[in-house]
Amino acid sequence: MSHSDKRLTQSIRATIQARVLRLQAATATGRAQRPYPATLAQSQRLRASAGAIRLGIHAALALAAIAGPLAARAQATGANPPHRIITLTPHVTEMVFAAGGGDHIVGTVTASDFPPAANAIPRVGDGITVNQERIIILRPTVLIGWLRSGLAVQLEPLAERLGAQMLYSRPLTLRDIPADLRRIGQLLGSETTADEAATRLEARIHTLESQYAQRPPVNVFIEVGSKPLYTIGDDPLLNDALRICGATNVYASTGIPAPRVSVESVLVANPALIIATGHPGSTPEEIRQRWAAYGLPAALDGHIHIANPDALYRPGPRLIDAAETLCPAVDAARHP
Repeated sequence: MSHSDKRLTQSIRATIQARVLRLQAATATGRAQRPYPATLAQSQRLRASAGAIRLGIHAALALAAIAGPLAARAQATGANPPHRIITLTPHVTEMVFAAGGGDHIVGTVTASDFPPAANAIPRVGDGITVNQERIIILRPTVLIGWLRSGLAVQLEPLAERLGAQMLYSRPLTLRDIPADLRRIGQLLGSETTADEAATRLEARIHTLESQYAQRPPVNVFIEVGSKPLYTIGDDPLLNDALRICGATNVYASTGIPAPRVSVESVLVANPALIIATGHPGSTPEEIRQRWAAYGLPAALDGHIHIANPDALYRPGPRLIDAAETLCPAVDAARHP
């Protein structure tokens, strides 16, 4: 283990030991001040803190175990080893596969289920929480997330300690998707595969835009959930897909990505097309009947489009698939 690796491990151990001492002191003080057992909530907090410390100790040991071998291997080969990627969202998994880098993914999150080969990748968490010790053991050189917030920001210090890059893929327009594919291909050295996939996506986007974007706009409502009623609001990527289809989201100007709305406000907006992804226990016909019972003309005319939720809501290549089925539905509502 190099001198810098030893300093890193010692620093981690010192931080953990300090937390242990603080927890022990707090626990001892609490026992002295309270003659009766702590409340359930207090006990749970203490147990959670102890669990976090144990995880930190294991993580430090794992980091110490791999730091030396990795440095030695790099010095011996004199070359950069192939990238080892951990994807923190399902859409990034799809992007890396599309860019020709699926074999580089060593860890991902629970919901990564496409393409089918993604199901065999080890899981590091559910996208809200992750097992940092498992991430260390997997020895990533790159972690790729979606938004620079929440979990991803929490992992940035760990990525830095591992010497791994922390990258983000957040397409804001349909054309950002092929652009991100090219960037991932450049990172992995699979530029040819990534460029071919990106070029095909760009051609499909151009075909849709040239065919539909300049037609008279159609107001649409996207039903995400019915109990309570949620929709898509200020989502730049999905609203760009609608624009390419010649559609306008009636809640695009809410300033909220997924606002809760009332049936009455939907009736006032009077969308010409309802886009739904289906819900457990709700068939397309049940969705149509529910809105028809409210007297919504779109439902009475049968203008209901059921989309694949993963294709529609994940900001990856399959959103173009979703747009290709959505645009004709918009056009049908435009010409009843």
